[in-house]
Amino acid sequence: MRSKKPSAVIASVLKYTFLCLGAFFTLLPFLWMISSALKTPAEIIKMPPVMVPEVPQFENFSTAWSAAPFGRYFINTIIITVLTTVCVVITSILSAFAFSKLKLPGKNIVFALFMATLMIPGEMLIITNFITITKLHWIDTYKAMIVPWVSSVFYTYLLAQFFMQVPDSLYLAAKVDKCSDFKFMTRIMVPMNKSAITTIGILNIIGCWNSFLWPLLVTNKQEMRVLSTGLIRFQTEAGTSYELIMAASCILVVPIIIVFLFLRKYVLEGVSFSGVKG
Repeated sequence: MRSKKPSAVIASVLKYTFLCLGAFFTLLPFLWMISSALKTPAEIIKMPPVMVPEVPQFENFSTAWSAAPFGRYFINTIIITVLTTVCVVITSILSAFAFSKLKLPGKNIVFALFMATLMIPGEMLIITNFITITKLHWIDTYKAMIVPWVSSVFYTYLLAQFFMQVPDSLYLAAKVDKCSDFKFMTRIMVPMNKSAITTIGILNIIGCWNSFLWPLLVTNKQEMRVLSTGLIRFQTEAGTSYELIMAASCILVVPIIIVFLFLRKYVLEGVSFSGVKG
């Protein structure tokens, strides 16, 4: 059995060392969040910082949960995330199919205009959207947090690139067999690109679940808040309860981690941008 050359061994050691360091620094913020959630108020501001609490304060989680109506926040977040994601997936599929397969006059110009909107920072649209929501009297409603985000130019572009990889000959053959565009899209295009569609759904779920600024702007009533905005309940005139913020942050992050762990296969398949051979 041939042994590896010293240069190959050194290269492997360096490669895995950098990978381990990268994994460590990636996990460090999460480890610090969990550690801080188990500390006392004195330990969390202690200098030098303490990584492992002397006596884990597991009651911080129950205290954080009862400090605000997190049950209601959780329900609101699920409703908004699910409805927004379903709408985004549907609009992205329909738009991507139209841009990739249908022969429409001015399609390329419209697509170019769509792509141009990606250069506009989302923060610039907040004031305009807020004025529109106010005029529609949608403040403190689910519509205010769902309707402005039911479509995404980026997801449409991403899915259109996958749809364009499906050979046109397959589409033309389906048309010869008198298959409608809608049936071809649902029976052929969607199953062939389920990894990309699932990736879009997961990314949108993460974005909706973690959104903070927009829900904070369009909600005034306590019962319409979401999990991310509930964290401000721990900031008072007397100071900030950092250990409770970290405990609440753990509650906020855990569902997203579970979703990613169960669906990570589709994310990896989607971002790999694998081609379809004709």
